[in-house]
Amino acid sequence: MKDSSEAGEARAVFATNLRRAGRLQEVSQEQLALRSGMSRVFVGQIERGERSLTIDSMGALASALGVPLKDLVDPEYLSGAKTKSK
Repeated sequence: MKDSSEAGEARAVFATNLRRAGRLQEVSQEQLALRSGMSRVFVGQIERGERSLTIDSMGALASALGVPLKDLVDPEYLSGAKTKSK
């Protein structure tokens, strides 16, 4: 079982990448919520790293942005550390 610091770090990476991907595509929290079938409040909590997610929810958000889920959990995705192509 992972310790809570590893889980928190993974949640923070997902939150940061989700927020950045949405901003790059000029997708608001409300638009992302509608596309993914979630509430805007919930999406906001996810983007701030305040909520844990199921893999299904993560997949729905990735799909709503047209981004592979593996990219949203990659610490180097959108960080400027390396360039990724779709």
